[in-house]
Amino acid sequence: MKILIATGNPGKFGEIIKGLRPLINKGLKVFSLKDLKINSKLDETGKTFEENSLLKAKHYSHLAKIPTLADDGGLIIPYLNNGPGVLSRRWPGYEATDEELINYCLNRLRGVSQINRTAYLVANLCFYNPKTNKVIHQQEKVKGKIALSPTKKRIHGFPYRALFIVDRFNKFYDELTDEEHKVINHRHKAVTKLANRIKDLI
Repeated sequence: MKILIATGNPGKFGEIIKGLRPLINKGLKVFSLKDLKINSKLDETGKTFEENSLLKAKHYSHLAKIPTLADDGGLIIPYLNNGPGVLSRRWPGYEATDEELINYCLNRLRGVSQINRTAYLVANLCFYNPKTNKVIHQQEKVKGKIALSPTKKRIHGFPYRALFIVDRFNKFYDELTDEEHKVINHRHKAVTKLANRIKDLI
């Protein structure tokens, strides 16, 4: 049993591995893009997280010739017409750094009251098996609000978490304890549910 995790983000890769642990313990072999020496870049032209994750899953599975799990997600702010959405990494019009995205988000919400700073972090995972053409999606989200300024404790590769106060704990996402993180982590929830659905397919 082999599967490719098609992400170049080490943080996302680690979270997905944790969710797949029960299958790994039963013999599933997991590969990264680096393991398979895949350097191909893909234009994420989808209009939704679902479309982008499917594009990535199909693209990389055809290169790897094995079932592939791809991820797409980001920040949704209803007050900003559900932006940045699929443009979460490219919100300013280009692929920005973590600091640029943090500052850009704060500027877009400058002067906006707390009641209009509601936000969601969304993760959509897509499993694709090139041999059977089988596609499975699983999406999860966590609700919170955008703070007036970022936390000093930041995790590289997840810029919006530095601004995101989780409603359930009224704490910055990046300041959650390990136990609190397990309770609300949307990507981990999505992977866990997806693993239960794909275990008989791989």
